[in-house]
Amino acid sequence: MTTSTTSLNPRVITLGTAGGPRWWTGEHAGERAGIATAVVVGSAAYLVDAGHGVGRQLMMAGVPIGSLRGIFLTHLHSDHTIDLASLAIFGMFTFGPDQHPIRVLGPGDRGVLPPVSPRAATAPRPVFEDNPTPGTKSMFGHLMAAYATDINDRILDSLRPSPFDYFFPEDIEVPAASGYHPNNNPTPAGMEPFQIYRDELVTVTATLVRHPPIAPAFAFRFDTAEGSVTISGDTAPCDNLVRLAANTDLLLHEAIDFDWVQRTYGPDSDPTGQASTDHHRKSHTSPTEAVDLANRAGAKALALHHLVPGTTPRSVWQAAGTGFRGTYHVPEDLDCIRFSSNEFPRILEEMVSTR
Repeated sequence: MTTSTTSLNPRVITLGTAGGPRWWTGEHAGERAGIATAVVVGSAAYLVDAGHGVGRQLMMAGVPIGSLRGIFLTHLHSDHTIDLASLAIFGMFTFGPDQHPIRVLGPGDRGVLPPVSPRAATAPRPVFEDNPTPGTKSMFGHLMAAYATDINDRILDSLRPSPFDYFFPEDIEVPAASGYHPNNNPTPAGMEPFQIYRDELVTVTATLVRHPPIAPAFAFRFDTAEGSVTISGDTAPCDNLVRLAANTDLLLHEAIDFDWVQRTYGPDSDPTGQASTDHHRKSHTSPTEAVDLANRAGAKALALHHLVPGTTPRSVWQAAGTGFRGTYHVPEDLDCIRFSSNEFPRILEEMVSTR
C-alpha cells in the first residue's frame, strides 16, 4: 500500500442510504435510494453493495463505473444486490478501450438452508431446491444467463464486449480456523479480521457479523495511507464488528427504527408479522446501539445508513447522536464524508448531491 505524501482525499459517497427489500412509501418516499456506498481513494473507487438505483446514483455522484476496481457485497439479501446485473450490463456502454477488470467479491454458497421459523405452522417449501443457496460467483452467472438474449444481441450485432470480459465474480473464502458454520456458528466469537483484497491504494479486511438467518454476512474495513473506513453491513450488535472497526476514522453502521417495527408488526400480528419482528430484533441494530458500538470501537466518526424504514424522519436518527464521543453524521443520499486521519471527518461543503 502506498505511503506517498500526495493526498489521496479518501472519502465515502453515500450513494443510497435506505435498507430493506422494498420501495418505501408515504411521507419522505423516494428520498433515499437502496443501500450502496462508494469508497473513493484518489481516482479509484470501490463499491460496497448494489442496492436499487446504484447505477444512477454513481452517475449523479460523478463516479464512473469504469473507475471501480472492486464491488464488495456484504451479504446476498436482495436489497444489497438487486442492481448488480444492471451495473454489469449497462456498464458495457460506458467502458473505454483501456478498461481494467472489476472484481466482484461476496459471500460464497451457504451450503445448507437456514432453519424454518418456529412461527411456522407448516414448514414452507423453498424455491430452486436443486441450488437453493448460490454464492456470489454462481449468482452473477445466473443473472447474466437471465439476460443472455440481450447480451448476445449486443455481442453479435453491435460488437459489444461481454460482461464476463470485465466483471470477475469471486466467493470470499472464510478462514477454516474461524470455526464458521452457517447454522451452528455463523458469527464465531473472537474472530480475527482477515484480508480479502489489496492494491496499491487500499487493503480490505473482513469479518463475520450477526445477521441471521443469512450467512455468511460480512463487514468490511478499507485501510489507506491516509485513513480508514469500516462498513458494518447488516448486523445486530456484534463484538466482531467492534474488533474490525477498532480506532477506525469512520464507521458506517446500519440502523433500524424499532418503534416502526412495533407499529408495523404489533403483538396481534399473524405468523408472518411475528416472524418479521423476530428477524428484525435478532438481526439489526438500533441507532443507540450503533452509537455504543462506535464508542467501544474508538471510532473517530460515525455515520448511520441502511436506514429502516427509509422514510423515518431524520430527527429520529439524529437524536441518538448525543451519546457519541466523536463526529456524528446522518447522511442523505449522495453526501460525501472524508475519512482522512489528518483531520476529523466532515461533510464536504461541496455536496455531490444536486438537492
